[in-house]
Amino acid sequence: MPNILFWNKCKGEVWCPLNTVNLPHPHFDNMHGVYIIWHGGTNPKTVYVGKGEIRGRLTAHRNNPEIQRFADIGLYVTWARLAENQCDGVESYLISKLNPIVNDQHPSADPVEVNLPW
Repeated sequence: MPNILFWNKCKGEVWCPLNTVNLPHPHFDNMHGVYIIWHGGTNPKTVYVGKGEIRGRLTAHRNNPEIQRFADIGLYVTWARLAENQCDGVESYLISKLNPIVNDQHPSADPVEVNLPW
């Protein structure tokens, strides 16, 4: 049985566009956790899986050309709050399960199974 995470959506219960989600909003203050970025289009795929301080990480990804090359078909993001000491294992599981296109991390933590957002 996977651990249950609450995957965030934007107002109206729609997936949040990476490049326009309101990162200065107080919701993101001191938030650590894991996140998934994917592209839309006819064959959606996971672009990136990461962990850390959500506001800062997503801000950096808005300026990452490897991720932004998919912007024309839509980039979306969801995130889940998680204690810092739990992020490594969850990130490891998500990377192995979702096989992101941009994968510059190679976590050594044992995978911790969680529910996927979809």
